[in-house]
Amino acid sequence: MTQSKFRLFLRNNKGFLFILPWLIGFLVFKMYPFFNSLYYSFTKYNLMKAPAWLGLDNYIRIFTKDKDFVPSLLVTLRYVILVVPIKLLLALLVAMLLNRTSWVMNFFRTIYYLPSIVGGSVAVAMIWRVLFSETGVVNAFIGTFGIQAQTWLSPSLALFTISLLNIWTFGSTMVLFLAALKGIPKDLYEAAAVDGVPRLTVFFRITLPMISSIIFFNLLMALVNAFQEFNSALLITGGGPLKSTYLYGYMLYDNAFVSYKMGYACAQSWILFAIILVLTIVIFKTSDKWTYYDDGGDF
Repeated sequence: MTQSKFRLFLRNNKGFLFILPWLIGFLVFKMYPFFNSLYYSFTKYNLMKAPAWLGLDNYIRIFTKDKDFVPSLLVTLRYVILVVPIKLLLALLVAMLLNRTSWVMNFFRTIYYLPSIVGGSVAVAMIWRVLFSETGVVNAFIGTFGIQAQTWLSPSLALFTISLLNIWTFGSTMVLFLAALKGIPKDLYEAAAVDGVPRLTVFFRITLPMISSIIFFNLLMALVNAFQEFNSALLITGGGPLKSTYLYGYMLYDNAFVSYKMGYACAQSWILFAIILVLTIVIFKTSDKWTYYDDGGDF
């Protein structure tokens, strides 16, 4: 290739060259492990020896012989049902409270967003465990109101306790809701005020429809993240007590890095991927019935 042709190639492909580092990273660190795990899911692989082909044996064993599969999946479903609605509602409520023009609001927005930055760290998870211990700050606080101390990490309350950590990190969801609320045309509210429309009706007939696209996005992201939750179960409860917090992600970790059944864990991860994919497709297929876009379009 001559020098002039090389310069012409660079000029015509500047955009591609700029994204090349990202593209290489995506192919090497995302796509290759993604499809490699699919291959491993059909093998017996323990990280020490070459994988041995098993066909569908891993999947058959999961559905027929694994005593932890169904209980872990049910625990994860309970966790998702508990976390996702509360997190979305809390984020929307706080976003509506902060949707005002005031210098002090910027301070509160920062305060509410901070947990999203530090919430997933090991240090915060360990602090959470101390806070909810029998002699922790939470029991000391409720004791001032005459409420009996609770065993927050007991089989009946442990799942709720680790769910609170995820719910607490609603900052990113709140910021998106806040941006959506600020994008609602003010003349809609002014027209509703002139007509004397009650506030509750305004909320359901104007606010919710106008931010429905962001609700759709936040719902999808919260659902995917909740199904993949792992840190809180590992660091706060260790999957216990009595496997009451034995989330699917923790089961994957157990099989892959404790029992070194990497091929088996890969099969379990692909089942989780299939579950998330089906739920995602359902949400996408039903979104046109409740999601509004300014341009009238859809996905």
